[in-house]
Amino acid sequence: MGVPLLELRQVCRIYPTGDEPFRALDSVDLQVNAGEMVAIIGTSGSGKSTLMNILGCLDPPSLGEYLIDGQTTAELNNEELARLRRNRFGFIFQRYHLLPHLDAIQNSEIPAIYAGIKKTDRKARAIQLLVRLGLEERCQHRPGQLSGGQQQRVSIARALINGGQVILADEPTGALDSTSGEEMMTLLGELHQQGHTVILVTHDVEVAAYAERIIEMRDGRIISDKRQNKAETTASPKSFSHDDFTSVTGLRTIVGRIGEASRMAWFAMTSHRMRTLLTMLGIIIGITAVVCVVALGQGAQQKIVSDINSMGTNVIDISPGKGWGDTHSSTIHTLVPSDLKILKSQSYIDSVTPTLSTSAQLRYRNVTASASISGVSEEYFRVRGLEIDQGSIFSTEEVKRLAQVVVIDSNTSKKLFDDKEDSIGKVILLGNLPCRVIGITQEKESPFGNNQNLNVWIPYTSAMGRLIGQRYFSSITVRVSDSFDNATAEQNIIQLLTRRHGTEDFYTNSSDTILKTINKTTATMTLLVAAIAVISLVVGGIGVMNIMLVSVTERTHEIGIRMAVGARQSDIMQQFLIEAVLVCLLGGSIGILLSYGVGLIFPLFVSSIAMKFSPLSIVLAFACSTLIGIIFGFIPARNAARLDPVEALSRD
Repeated sequence: MGVPLLELRQVCRIYPTGDEPFRALDSVDLQVNAGEMVAIIGTSGSGKSTLMNILGCLDPPSLGEYLIDGQTTAELNNEELARLRRNRFGFIFQRYHLLPHLDAIQNSEIPAIYAGIKKTDRKARAIQLLVRLGLEERCQHRPGQLSGGQQQRVSIARALINGGQVILADEPTGALDSTSGEEMMTLLGELHQQGHTVILVTHDVEVAAYAERIIEMRDGRIISDKRQNKAETTASPKSFSHDDFTSVTGLRTIVGRIGEASRMAWFAMTSHRMRTLLTMLGIIIGITAVVCVVALGQGAQQKIVSDINSMGTNVIDISPGKGWGDTHSSTIHTLVPSDLKILKSQSYIDSVTPTLSTSAQLRYRNVTASASISGVSEEYFRVRGLEIDQGSIFSTEEVKRLAQVVVIDSNTSKKLFDDKEDSIGKVILLGNLPCRVIGITQEKESPFGNNQNLNVWIPYTSAMGRLIGQRYFSSITVRVSDSFDNATAEQNIIQLLTRRHGTEDFYTNSSDTILKTINKTTATMTLLVAAIAVISLVVGGIGVMNIMLVSVTERTHEIGIRMAVGARQSDIMQQFLIEAVLVCLLGGSIGILLSYGVGLIFPLFVSSIAMKFSPLSIVLAFACSTLIGIIFGFIPARNAARLDPVEALSRD
């Protein structure tokens, strides 16, 4: 005689209970050959269900050895045991153990999904089995729409979907009426005749009578093993086997498993909409906060950069002394008109202006005001990016002849003149020096707030010869050509003036440096505030983890069913991880949409700064959502994958 299909050698199953462990099985020896129909009978607590769980690789023996085709199961890992349950065994449970949210076809094809069978093949196979079992008109019905006998037939189709070499039936008629029970036993008899090995567990002697071999158990031991005299039947080949299918391998297997896991995860989310929404709430708030903060920071940064650009990002100031706060700078008088002339001749310089500053009382008729007076060249307005609103700037000729003309800003115009009065051509007093107004600059907001000062500009020659009486400049400002590098131009200016003065008695300050500093500062502040907003994401992630842990507890029975029909631990873990990621991604998507909503409303309340949304921040938000789903979904997913199949099946 050949090697038995299933063999138990001195198998014990011991459960820890209180002070003394409980032996559900005690030194069981059993051999089952291929093609047999075996009934295991006994009263409740006799160990028959425990024996079936061990035979079906749902529960490992505590002691002893279990061999399948001569190979001990002790050498198999969880993945290999799952493959055995998936490809060798077919389970028919007393309580059917169908998933309530799937129809008959979908319930039947679950083992084939985990076996990597092509979708079209497994669906065709499921329909063929259901038709053969008399459920042609009920294929699209869910378990709640089927009778007990019809549900049991669906469980038979599920048991046979991958071939079902060994059919394990636990009280197959226990929940059925007598008519349905007889039909069920007839079906099992037919499967036996087709070559399936059938092992059924029952306490009903009449049901056991259908088998050719009856094993009786009591107190965890086999007390009798009898064969009945039954008419000889010739076992025909099984109508279907696992080899009839085309298995999907490689990438398509992975895609198929992920697709099924995603579908189940989506169903779990939509079945508990309020719970899912509350789970996502923390993620929604976090993503909205992060995206809005980053957009606001970028908007503020762009505003500041725009304001500085309007002044010219290629502007270099040259001042006497060794640096800011030099106490000896007032004694250095080396910035003179000849320096201005030589700087103008450099090819890399677009425009240049000196500056002499003082303050004086302005008077027009009976109106007086204190203002800042600056002596500048005609190129000053180009250097500083100032536009003329009315009139014009003074000309090169007016600078040469010390003309008593001034350009004033809009603040000065509002202060000295009536709104209806045309200020162009009017004569105002700068201290005691009468000057004619020839231009008014456009109002311009400072990068650091509105400028409320009164500013008046006169030709530097007029300031030196008629107003201040000094022969040197307070500073010189250079605008570098757009095509020339700002840093290189700054070094050239330093070298040029150092040669002229014989020493470096001046220092330079580039607006490009200011711009870089401001960019760095605003980026740091945006990062800081975004980091604070990320805290809400972490809180949301913890909420996801808590809800997923609850979900694992609620769906323990479903997990047990999936494991019994061949799901790997990796399949279970994948499903719950995908669910956590989907929750976070959906929450992230809603958060991003809310962020854009905030961006539309924001200008109604704040006009000075616009929120700027960048594709990078959106991509990072999605990446962050996914990462949170993986990190905080890992523990619940791992807990689900580590559930004991037998314990999980016993949960309602």
